[in-house]
Amino acid sequence: MGKSLTRKILEPRILKGSWEPGTEIGIRIDQTLTQDATGTMAYLQFETMGIPKVQTELSVSYIDHNTLQVGFENADDHRYLASVARKYGLYLSRAGNGICHQVHLERFGKPGRTLLGSDSHTPTGGGIGMIAIGAGGLDVAMAMGGGPFYMSCPKVIQVKLKGALQPWVSAKDVALKMLELFGTKGNVGCIMEYAGEGLKTLSVPERATIANMGAEMGVTTSIFPSDETTLAFLKSQGREEAYAELAADADAEYFKTVEIDLSELEPLAALPHSPGNIARVRDIAGTPVQQVCLGSCTNSSYRDLATAAKVLEDKVSHPDVSFVVTPGSKQVVRNITKDGYYDMLVAAGGRFVEPCCGFCIGNGQSPNSGGVSLRTSNRNFEARSGTQDAQVFLVSPETAAAAVITGRITDPRDLGMAYPQVEAPATFLVDDRMIIRPEETPDPAAVEIQRGPNIGEPLKSEPYPADLVGLASIKLGDKITTDHIAPAGSRMKFRSNIKAYAEFVFENVDADFSRRASASRDAGVHNIIVAGASYGQGSSREHAAICPAFLGVKAVLAQSFERIHAANLVNFGILPLIFKDEADLAKVDASDRLEIPGIRKAIAEGTAIIVQNRTKGTSFEVKVELSERQRAIVLAGGSLAHAKESK
Repeated sequence: MGKSLTRKILEPRILKGSWEPGTEIGIRIDQTLTQDATGTMAYLQFETMGIPKVQTELSVSYIDHNTLQVGFENADDHRYLASVARKYGLYLSRAGNGICHQVHLERFGKPGRTLLGSDSHTPTGGGIGMIAIGAGGLDVAMAMGGGPFYMSCPKVIQVKLKGALQPWVSAKDVALKMLELFGTKGNVGCIMEYAGEGLKTLSVPERATIANMGAEMGVTTSIFPSDETTLAFLKSQGREEAYAELAADADAEYFKTVEIDLSELEPLAALPHSPGNIARVRDIAGTPVQQVCLGSCTNSSYRDLATAAKVLEDKVSHPDVSFVVTPGSKQVVRNITKDGYYDMLVAAGGRFVEPCCGFCIGNGQSPNSGGVSLRTSNRNFEARSGTQDAQVFLVSPETAAAAVITGRITDPRDLGMAYPQVEAPATFLVDDRMIIRPEETPDPAAVEIQRGPNIGEPLKSEPYPADLVGLASIKLGDKITTDHIAPAGSRMKFRSNIKAYAEFVFENVDADFSRRASASRDAGVHNIIVAGASYGQGSSREHAAICPAFLGVKAVLAQSFERIHAANLVNFGILPLIFKDEADLAKVDASDRLEIPGIRKAIAEGTAIIVQNRTKGTSFEVKVELSERQRAIVLAGGSLAHAKESK
């Protein structure tokens, strides 16, 4: 039996374990990336390891999230990141150079390599044939130090594409179709591997769009073969030496195979407030729109913006529509400017924002109260836009452009115009002067790390308690995202200051949580979070684990967890507990006193764990689905403490 492309790349890099789907493996990481919202803490953690230089083939620090620099905190973080890059041998992509995923695809990605990034949309690199995985910052820090990245040996799902997309249907619609088929939960431990004759009709940026939104399904990553299309893209970037032809064996074995006929797809949208809430654009047509945001790491390539520009040529945005454009990189800006598309978008009323994550993370361009915002980004969680009651829809650039003209949700096929044909340049205008390379620092050891007053320290850990005696500090429903736990937007400036950021935990769900949890912690009572299914969806931000840990949270009881967040909880000494019987969720209410006598011993020995609800006089069993290594980490109080113990 032949091998999948996923197995061909991962198996030679297994440092711990072996290729047995469902078991834990530790793999070698070739490249890493961080961004400024997660990177500052990742590098603070890296500094504690005492390693003089990053041990990877290539590591890049991107500044792309807090580029508005609201308050001194963001600027201080950026100075810190620049000094860390010079001292420890990283590439630094400066503010204004672009969004990490777009720039990495353009300038650093290599087919067949492994990439670990402290951003959940790192799988964008799968569009160029990489195994690119999002993770928490501490996991990335350890990979930079040369350690393995631990993951579940994946179940590989083959997605066979046939046919070709019809006019006005694009890669975003493929991504939304995948979400319609697979949903946003139940896909943990899987990798989507694309194949089929339809591949040849999709460019690398289109493939990257599909891989990018695989993160919303909860899969480990998505990957496309590296073929002639990949070579053409690398040539256009002046990087053809990075090319390697990669494909699965014809007789490769898969967990399962699904088939999508591209020619049968039509314009789709994700309705508020989940990327998995899919509908046909035609079925929601006519809904008035107040804002359209074009760009983000999902749809901000040359082709995306040029296509929208051609749709809008000689037209102007509807009077009711605020039209925002965020290119993915400085390279995209310069090339659409050279070819006239920038002017078309500006003439149509486009308000250009520098290449950054901006509107996608609620860092600027928030919609009006109750406003309908069409966005080409990847997430539409409630309040993520910065407006609590905004109605955010996720759509393709074509559907977004149609709404700019009409002021309503419109199926672009109903515009009554020919679909614009856009050809990406055979050779892009490339300018890497905003990337600072390691060799530009003659004496790294002499570099002084710049620390502003907002730069804190990594979380101090302590061994897990012998007995868990605590309160159900909050009870939540299904699909709680990391945005719910640790808000984005303007709060992100506190990412390097755990104590300050912890004040906003669950701010948009229960504004009193932080105060209440702090009081319990100070009284010596542990805090326990109780939730439904798919806890920890969305961003890889480890602060959604760090800040609760700071507030004295020792366990999360949930019906299920998403991959990255579960790993982050373990990294910071919080035990993810799964209801053995999902119906037991109903047996716990907020403020119930919960106890687990002998929990430390039960974790170590792998014996049954019984939660006693002292308030209600009931009990129920929970599961710990952790490897022996992860159990040891929790017992130590977190990964950094465990690493010190292991030396």
